[in-house]
Amino acid sequence: MGHPKKSKKTYERPRRPWVLQRIKEERELAEKYGLKNKREIWKAASIIKKYRREIRNILAEIAGMKPSEHTINKEAAILASLKRKGMLGEGTSLEDVLELDVQDIMERRLQTCVHKKGLANSPKHARQLIVHGHIAVNNRRVTIPSYIVKMDDERGISFYEHAPASITSIGSEQGEGIEEGKEK
Repeated sequence: MGHPKKSKKTYERPRRPWVLQRIKEERELAEKYGLKNKREIWKAASIIKKYRREIRNILAEIAGMKPSEHTINKEAAILASLKRKGMLGEGTSLEDVLELDVQDIMERRLQTCVHKKGLANSPKHARQLIVHGHIAVNNRRVTIPSYIVKMDDERGISFYEHAPASITSIGSEQGEGIEEGKEK
């Protein structure tokens, strides 16, 4: 048993570290989503792996014999959770969970949602705004770029009203300075 203050790893590293194809794919994902390092990709892959393992166990129990009530409840809970997080649509089945990939999780991260909503110029800019405490979800400051945004909370993403420096005022000041420089 480890130390209570030190959490265990939430990801698995690749078994073969020097596979060129995987390295290229990870680099493309890291650039596309503005990730800090490859560990964030490995965490997303571990989350997907966990869901797949659970669903395979449920499907095996359903195919082998009459499923228990616990299995049916677990199936419903997993599907409801993934629908709430926006990774699955309505009317999906257990087999659809097996088709999930890392990009489905990356699309639901706060960093990606802030960039797609237009609050940041790039994914790296979105990461910086989040880490510095300028972004809020439902008027609550969130400083974790990997926060998974639920479908209900997606409309509530905005600038934090009590941020040390107002982003909108900074942006308008920079815009005025640029316009004045062009006119001169």
